[in-house]
Amino acid sequence: MKNDYFERILTARVYDVAIESPLELAPNISRRVGNRLLLKREDLQPIFSFKLRGAYNKMAKLSQSVLKMGVIAASAGNHAQGVALAAQKLGCKAVIVMPITTPQIKIDAVAARGAQVILFGDSYDEAYKHACKLGLQKKLTFIHPYDDPDVIAGQGTIAVEILRQHPQAIHAIFVAIGGGGLISGIATYVKRLRPDIRVIGVQPVDAAAAAKSLQAGRRVVLPQVGLFADGVAVKQMGKETFRLCKDLVDDVILVDTDAICAAIKDVFEDTRTVLEPAGALAIAGAKAYVERHKIKDQTLVAIACGANMNFARLRFVAERAELGERREALLAVTIPETPGSFKTFCGLLGSRNITEFNYRYSDPRLAHVFVGVQVQDKVETKTLLKNLKQHKLAAEDLSDNEIAKLHIRHLVGGRCAKVEDEKLYRFEFPERPGALMKFLNSMSRGWNISLFHYRNHGADYGRALVGIQVPQKDRTKFNKFLEKIGYQFWNESENPAYKLFLQ
Repeated sequence: MKNDYFERILTARVYDVAIESPLELAPNISRRVGNRLLLKREDLQPIFSFKLRGAYNKMAKLSQSVLKMGVIAASAGNHAQGVALAAQKLGCKAVIVMPITTPQIKIDAVAARGAQVILFGDSYDEAYKHACKLGLQKKLTFIHPYDDPDVIAGQGTIAVEILRQHPQAIHAIFVAIGGGGLISGIATYVKRLRPDIRVIGVQPVDAAAAAKSLQAGRRVVLPQVGLFADGVAVKQMGKETFRLCKDLVDDVILVDTDAICAAIKDVFEDTRTVLEPAGALAIAGAKAYVERHKIKDQTLVAIACGANMNFARLRFVAERAELGERREALLAVTIPETPGSFKTFCGLLGSRNITEFNYRYSDPRLAHVFVGVQVQDKVETKTLLKNLKQHKLAAEDLSDNEIAKLHIRHLVGGRCAKVEDEKLYRFEFPERPGALMKFLNSMSRGWNISLFHYRNHGADYGRALVGIQVPQKDRTKFNKFLEKIGYQFWNESENPAYKLFLQ
């Protein structure tokens, strides 16, 4: 069957519903990686994903009697929208089984096209088994999301467009892999016409079914998969897709969550479009490939395969993107618990933008500070750590520490019985480089900072929560300081949250 895919792709019916998506240069990413990176903008399709190609091609070839009975599919979201759109276009009933973990934006999009949505299971595989069972019971035709020749051929039309849009040399095409339908379609066409072009799959490290299967030479079943990139959260790749990929795919690159978040940010800066995690996989893989192989001045193509982003995830993505790009370092630093040491420590950070500061008094001798700092790369982080240690400040890099990134940064603090004369103030100041140092330079060295929390949220104003030990005799002087500093402030010393959890 492999030999007839070329004809299947060329005769695929996709353009009743799909557009020929543009192939666009990503100038900022290209400049940073030293290669020409082109994005195949499948996120611009009517359902914001490539999946309508394969779904419609499969359904358009069904007989009228089969369509009249209806179809059923299992999907984490994008295939579901493709089937729903195809059913709407062809005038047939569609039932979609989706994992309970599916983002609401995808559920709503499917229902809006008239399909019946059934939520079942925590993963695609559980939804798939339930859909197969329902399909047999109700005599509905199952539309597989990837392991079907007509679906694969529909996705392969992307490769036809790429080679027509860019007939010049291409070093490699990067493709996200879940079940393998997209990369199978692209690889069968590309390797037939341009075998010199490398076809490289990209998967999350915690959903690497294809990578492990190709390495083992057989289809591997993962015991569990990570759900951040829900569009590729598949425990086992398909039989047909495995057969094609083992002969045609040159390599599979694995990337972590931080790298995916960094890729989402990169594409946003170039296109002002927010890709979903699976949609940004290929871009993350292209960046990792360049770093690994040290290639220069080559043309690379990455499939931006989906933009059905759950809005609630944006906060997490923004927080992790800088870490993924190594442009933020998370450090644990121990400093002497003496007045002025906090300011001295900040001085050692230099002109770098501080993204986060977490500190709570806990010991009369030593203070443990959790700090986030903007850096250019890993080299600058090492230089900063070396400088701190030269000034006899113990410092540890926590940038790769998952507990620190997910939990500790939000838990630094707590009650402290040793703090006397503490007043709690909330400050707002214009978010610009040096604003935090200006604040600290205004402080009297006689006032000890006993609590400090600051996080750069990308807003116009920075917000800091500060505990300051102010003896009774200094209250008048301290009030004058507050008036003079020029920042908005609120006295939160009687705030019930402070009294319950921090005082």
